[in-house]
Amino acid sequence: MANPFVHIELNTDDVGAAKKFYKKVFDWKLPDMPMGPGKSYTMVEVGKKGTGGGMMQKPMPHAPTMWLPYVEVDDVRKTLAKAKKAGGHIIVDCMDVGMGTLGVFADPHGGTIGVWTGAAQSKKSDKKAEKKAAKKAAKKAASAPKAAKPKKAAKAKAASPKKAAKPAKKAPKAKKAK
Repeated sequence: MANPFVHIELNTDDVGAAKKFYKKVFDWKLPDMPMGPGKSYTMVEVGKKGTGGGMMQKPMPHAPTMWLPYVEVDDVRKTLAKAKKAGGHIIVDCMDVGMGTLGVFADPHGGTIGVWTGAAQSKKSDKKAEKKAAKKAAKKAASAPKAAKPKKAAKAKAASPKKAAKPAKKAPKAKKAK
């Protein structure tokens, strides 16, 4: 996968004011989508060309108002682990949001980016992981040393009275010469 940018999201204190401003500047459609009791998410629809996104109330009051780009990945959890190993800082761990799974991290210099796997892609990744795990288990079972079978034949010979060694026959007595 080439990891394209697939979504850009504005986190702000005032979604209404942001919508008003961006409607004056760009030719965007900004429909609201209900997100539970008293909450909504504003979609940013840019048409057929370009990457759309959304606008939402900042999830944390102390967070800055900012645009956050999201990159499509095969597996959010694995991508976050790679980012952490490379020196990044996880801001939002792997989180299922119904339409897909997301995560957010900052690079070692503070640049923040989101990663995204759509629900359909996430299901493919889950099935792929299940198949891989099943293959690994089968391979492990096949390569495991087999239990040694008891040597029944040897035990049977030693224990069987029929097979027991017969005492050697006595040599015939020599006849006395007269």
